[in-house]
Amino acid sequence: MTYQPEPILQSRLSYAPWLSPQGHRLPGTDRCPPELWLWADEALAPQMALRDRLLRECPDDVVAMRPEAAEAATELLSEVVTWLRDRPGYVVGTSAVTRPDGVLVELDHDRPMHCVARLVQSDLCILQKQGDEHVLTAAALCFPAHWSLHEKLGQPLGLIHQRIEPYDETVARRVQRLFDGMRAEAPLVRSNCLPDTNFELFQSGRKPSGFQRKGDGARFVRLERQTLRRIPVSGAVVFAIHTTMVRPDELDPDERADMDRHLAARQAS
Repeated sequence: MTYQPEPILQSRLSYAPWLSPQGHRLPGTDRCPPELWLWADEALAPQMALRDRLLRECPDDVVAMRPEAAEAATELLSEVVTWLRDRPGYVVGTSAVTRPDGVLVELDHDRPMHCVARLVQSDLCILQKQGDEHVLTAAALCFPAHWSLHEKLGQPLGLIHQRIEPYDETVARRVQRLFDGMRAEAPLVRSNCLPDTNFELFQSGRKPSGFQRKGDGARFVRLERQTLRRIPVSGAVVFAIHTTMVRPDELDPDERADMDRHLAARQAS
């Protein structure tokens, strides 16, 4: 079923991984100012309308929470509301938030992941340390790029990424050390820059047989600005994904040239 009949596009990319030396080596993280751990842009209204539709029509596909994540999810909702207090266009009350598009969102602490999904453009995943690895225990995932929330829920980082190249054992150890060492006051940012022929933001499930991302001739570029932040009370790590979709031909020429070089280098590696 198609939930999005028309493209929802931004005019520019939200993050440029090629500007950071760290962006060329997995996991490619860089420091992120704490106030920028979440992101809002000109596509907020249509993206939020799509999120609301997904939550109405297929809620089980986009929100999930294991019992052990309840405390962390409640803390995450509080952190999101705190962030919104300084965002232009949001009106934050004690029991509800009015978004810039005029939609009132009740602060439902019994369904914290459903609530955060309606408050911000970013998808939000909670990962908690269980044994030697961090495990995905909750998520509000409205804009997946060919992966299924329920397939990954309850899985550790290594299994979540097992079919992703070049996520090998060396990268897995590096990522786990990064998660273990994260501090609440020092979030990190990275990105995926993905050529795409499909403008739909909700692309759940595995990649179709024979699927390849080729930069040449791609009608769209999908950029995921991803941040990692430890929330202080529960100690869980929050993985936030802000999705930007642009038409390459509408980018600034210098930005387009830098992006094309970045994509060519990634495909050649």
